[in-house]
Amino acid sequence: MIVYVNPYRLEPDYWCFVLTMIVVNNLTAMKRLIQYLFSSGHVLTDHSIYDGVNSAKYEKSGLTLKEAVEITNEIKTAFEYNKLYKNNAVGLGDLAKHIGRDRYKVSQVLNEYMSKNFYALLNQYRITEAKDLLLSQPFLSVKAIMYEVGFNSKTSFYGAFKKETGLSPNDFRSFTLHAS
Repeated sequence: MIVYVNPYRLEPDYWCFVLTMIVVNNLTAMKRLIQYLFSSGHVLTDHSIYDGVNSAKYEKSGLTLKEAVEITNEIKTAFEYNKLYKNNAVGLGDLAKHIGRDRYKVSQVLNEYMSKNFYALLNQYRITEAKDLLLSQPFLSVKAIMYEVGFNSKTSFYGAFKKETGLSPNDFRSFTLHAS
């Protein structure tokens, strides 16, 4: 496996992790290191090669680190700028089609690099938008916000919101507005 990193940006405890990984040749440790490097911007993606670290599930996918970085950026663009999450019927296939990538590679990037499944990522973006709307649009009802961010069901919205924040949408709005 060859991964080019900027050694000056790594903290000392990650050097210990790298050495341990090399000595033990632990597949799980290598995956964790690559996820860390990938998520923190230490990987120089235009010179990176990623091989031999995929789980058995994705063993034959052929996904390279460079391609994974590209797909990750395309996913972020689809959610952050195109606001794909507002479509209440969106699924993994729709995301893959939107970014022009293979559905299985998009799924692999979500699972292995972003450490989320499609619906967890979808709910994360929806709840982030809902929190912003709850605070910036106090005249909007919770139900209107629920539909605005892409939820169809009050139960799934409240469940996802509580899982993300620990509060119901109404409690979040009340506590946050009264705290400021």
